[in-house]
Amino acid sequence: MENILLSDSKAERFKYYLILLTTTMENVSLKIEQEFAREMERIMKKNRYITKTEFIREAIRDKMKELEREQALKNIDKLFGSSKHKTSDEELHKAREKLAKKYEEKFK
Repeated sequence: MENILLSDSKAERFKYYLILLTTTMENVSLKIEQEFAREMERIMKKNRYITKTEFIREAIRDKMKELEREQALKNIDKLFGSSKHKTSDEELHKAREKLAKKYEEKFK
């Protein structure tokens, strides 16, 4: 049997497709404008992406993480920033003093 030598980039691409074949994935069809596709390919080459699939998959993952983060921040804002009454520094100082006295009496 004859040995077949592949260049590094072809070997990497072959490994990538073998991995894709062994995993269960759903096909998604996508249509984009030609100019957008050319710009995407330029960026892909600059950042050494092998396939459009790899590039798009990573872009979707990044967007999903960003949306999850934004939702988490909104939830935090609802929990901690929802008070309509704004407490002044003086009111906070008085509340701290009252709390300090309460704990002082409790732990004497």
